[in-house]
Amino acid sequence: MPTYNKLIQNKIPQIIKSNGKTPTTRILPQDEYIKEICKKTQEELTEYIEAKTKSDKLEELSDLLELINALAEYEGTTLEEINNIRKKKAEERGGFSNRVFLIEVTDN
Repeated sequence: MPTYNKLIQNKIPQIIKSNGKTPTTRILPQDEYIKEICKKTQEELTEYIEAKTKSDKLEELSDLLELINALAEYEGTTLEEINNIRKKKAEERGGFSNRVFLIEVTDN
């Protein structure tokens, strides 16, 4: 029987049960929950980087967005509020779409 020891989405235990298996789970305390969200975010980012098709990449981006949403909830905010902050920062500093790569800064 496989051992996973990882954060899973809320409906995964029911899906496992519907496949005739029995999951063993526990509810994480807040501090451990945040650590596991961060680990899961790294996992999903790696999966995005390794994805070969656009469909797979979009799937991984949606998983990352779900994790960002969970972090937003933990911080007592929403994706909408975070997006407003993102827009304000983009107005002030720009985004990343121009692909500018800073090499160095020298004194004049």
